[in-house]
Amino acid sequence: MFVLRSAALFVVAALFEIGGAWLVWQGVRENRGWLWAAGGVLALGAYGFVATFQPDAHFGRVLAAYGGIFVAGSILWGVVADGYRPDRWDIAGALICLAGMAVIMYAPRGD
Repeated sequence: MFVLRSAALFVVAALFEIGGAWLVWQGVRENRGWLWAAGGVLALGAYGFVATFQPDAHFGRVLAAYGGIFVAGSILWGVVADGYRPDRWDIAGALICLAGMAVIMYAPRGD
């Protein structure tokens, strides 16, 4: 149950952080307006709260592990939202990051 809850929180956090950054990008860089950017700022703020619900009590571990989710999620977001076509090195890098995330977050330890 720990892993399932943690993984779900990582997905929600990624939606808020990556989605928020994308909204800011769209608002400012793609000239869609400040309402888009403001929505992005709110989503980025929500991301900060979601991370606090992780069952692991170590801030550094949670944020380091989330880095792997962020890398893979960003590539996936680009595919879905922007038509980005990752090459094999993008995919390999994302898988390596996810493997690192799993080791950091879910390796058996005595603490």
